[in-house]
Amino acid sequence: MYDQFSEFLQDKKKICIIQAENPDGDSLGSAIALDYILAQTENSLYCPVDIPKYLRYFPDWSRVTNEFDFRADGYIIVDTAAEVLLSKLLNDSAIKNRLYTQPILVLDHHETADDLSFEHTAIIENLPACADLIYKIATDQKIPIPQPAAEALYCGISSDTLGLVSASVTSDTMRVMADLIDLGVNPAKLDEERREFMKKSRRILDYKSDLIKRVDYALDGQLATVHIPFEEIQAYSDEYNPNVLIIEELRLVEGVIVAIAIKTYPDGKVTGKVRTSAPIAEQVAGYFGGGGHPYAAGFRTYDTTYEEVVAEIVKILPQLLSEAQENPINV
Repeated sequence: MYDQFSEFLQDKKKICIIQAENPDGDSLGSAIALDYILAQTENSLYCPVDIPKYLRYFPDWSRVTNEFDFRADGYIIVDTAAEVLLSKLLNDSAIKNRLYTQPILVLDHHETADDLSFEHTAIIENLPACADLIYKIATDQKIPIPQPAAEALYCGISSDTLGLVSASVTSDTMRVMADLIDLGVNPAKLDEERREFMKKSRRILDYKSDLIKRVDYALDGQLATVHIPFEEIQAYSDEYNPNVLIIEELRLVEGVIVAIAIKTYPDGKVTGKVRTSAPIAEQVAGYFGGGGHPYAAGFRTYDTTYEEVVAEIVKILPQLLSEAQENPINV
């Protein structure tokens, strides 16, 4: 299956590596690593939005640009096969035309179905991180992984597994991380840099306090949600993503099984970041056309409100929780 990667690269001189419009540590690490691994081609790294400040501990994060490369003769999309996460690209007619007419390779690790409408080659494998997939492809195809690429892969895997403690982590994941250390990664140094960038200003800490006070609970405390309106997205996102600021705090509340941070926008768009302690996150997100993993997922919907989204979740959640309890082997 990994032969498709080498086949895609044949006769390519210039590659544009694309992240979706919700960049996270895995997508960023995957993009940076590919830039180094593809040493025989000229590469550009594209993301339709700015890389959040909390991710700027990644070495070489500044190589990512908002300027789309129309001269590339091949495009690699990392960490998603969901069209909804590429809407900013597809809403631009020039970029859309490029994606519909040029060779595209998609690398992803999510279980959500590939629904991309343009022709493409896809390598999708259920793994803890897209960076994990890229490591496996490079080793299988005997492509050297330089030390900077190893650092980016290590950061990507660590980010998407919450520091190697998520339910998706296996002994194979640990072996991959050990191999990356053998390639020159210094975990202590990278974590020190991450901690420095994760520091919060007093302003952000005060905002986090406000978010905590606004948490809504339902279903006897099994569901915790918080509303992040557009004016707060504008005011705080550049310094610290409100979703990231609050979501793990919600999941740590006693009795909470499903935690969702919900953002609302003036155009009627609503996005949700879902974290669960039962393997139903992907099903919750899927109800709104989203997807992800059993314990971590996300969604985007339109022409609705925070209250309406929460009401729908309250309707569907009892059945999902009941099914999860009836199938404890999946927990």
